[in-house]
Amino acid sequence: MSAILQRPATKRHFLWNQTQDKAMNRLFSKVTLFPALFILLNGCSTHQAAYRHDKSVPYRASISQSSRQAQNVNVPVSYSGVFPKPASLEPAVGFWRKTYAVWRRSEVAYHDDRYLDVVYEVMPLPGYAAESLTTEQKAAMSARRDFWKSRLSELENKLRYNAALNASDRQLIAKLESSGRPLNTILPGAGDRVRAQRGTRERFKRGLEISGKYNLQFRKVFRDAGLPEELAYLPHVESSFQPAARSSAGAVGMWQFTKAAAQTFMPDKNRIDLRLDPFASANGAANYLSYAYRKLGNWPAALTSYNHGIGGMNRAQNRMGTDFVRIVEQYDGPAFGFASRNYYAQFLAAREIASNPEPYFREGIFYETPIHPGQYLAAE
Repeated sequence: MSAILQRPATKRHFLWNQTQDKAMNRLFSKVTLFPALFILLNGCSTHQAAYRHDKSVPYRASISQSSRQAQNVNVPVSYSGVFPKPASLEPAVGFWRKTYAVWRRSEVAYHDDRYLDVVYEVMPLPGYAAESLTTEQKAAMSARRDFWKSRLSELENKLRYNAALNASDRQLIAKLESSGRPLNTILPGAGDRVRAQRGTRERFKRGLEISGKYNLQFRKVFRDAGLPEELAYLPHVESSFQPAARSSAGAVGMWQFTKAAAQTFMPDKNRIDLRLDPFASANGAANYLSYAYRKLGNWPAALTSYNHGIGGMNRAQNRMGTDFVRIVEQYDGPAFGFASRNYYAQFLAAREIASNPEPYFREGIFYETPIHPGQYLAAE
């Protein structure tokens, strides 16, 4: 591990000099306007932003704008390198740590999709759990999700009409209040926010093993670009380091580039699909993240744009300001759904585990032998 986990980049790595600006300008002058606009609006990621359909509840507690701003005053923020982790993001980061390193693929967590530390149940799937679910397993997941939706809606109606509560109701109330939030803040609409998350411990561990091939070279790519080396952990979120990964959205490769993104950030005249080359696409990711950071001004927003697009994050900042926590908690753009809200928290969780995996995988990680650029192409 010590050979792989090198020191983070220093502050001077994040300064753009005149030579880098000219190089980037030449890069963008060579591509057409359409793919550039497409990627700025849509980002690179395989994750598709989910659309929100929030339903209002008559007695939902309302918080004034001034109160929301006051809540953000003096909020503790921790830093690891250049990536801030505000205390209010810790519930989400903790949720993704469990998803990546605790819950197995045979387990499904039912949780609130806004308050991720509210987990109602972790259910074992029936039968053997492979990567793909069986029809029976899908039906079991759906039925259990409907159970929790119904259960929470029933409790909400009981409290609204002052109906008698049973022991099960009181246990559920205690679970909701254990998050530290008032019941009249978290219960309204909770039934509509129930979400199922399958564990990925086995997949994440396999990604760690595969990352041994690429980690040193990926770190060098970002270091040479003047960027934080720990951006090399991003494939844990995107593809679990699967070099031939393909998504339903048309993204391909370990770094999950769409065709438009590849044409913009790693153009190639030989018509070879460089998205299948982990090293070429790592350079493309460095080009993208360099540009996103310059446009958006901070790493939480730049990383989130990998999922939501630079244009999307620009709109969020224009409406909400540059306070990233405020964007995550309050921005209601139509495409800023669960995936976009959680993308930065996923990166922080993956980074924490990958940089120190021993506490999470005490059975040990068997890293694969490092390889060099040009030695491997996923298409082969």
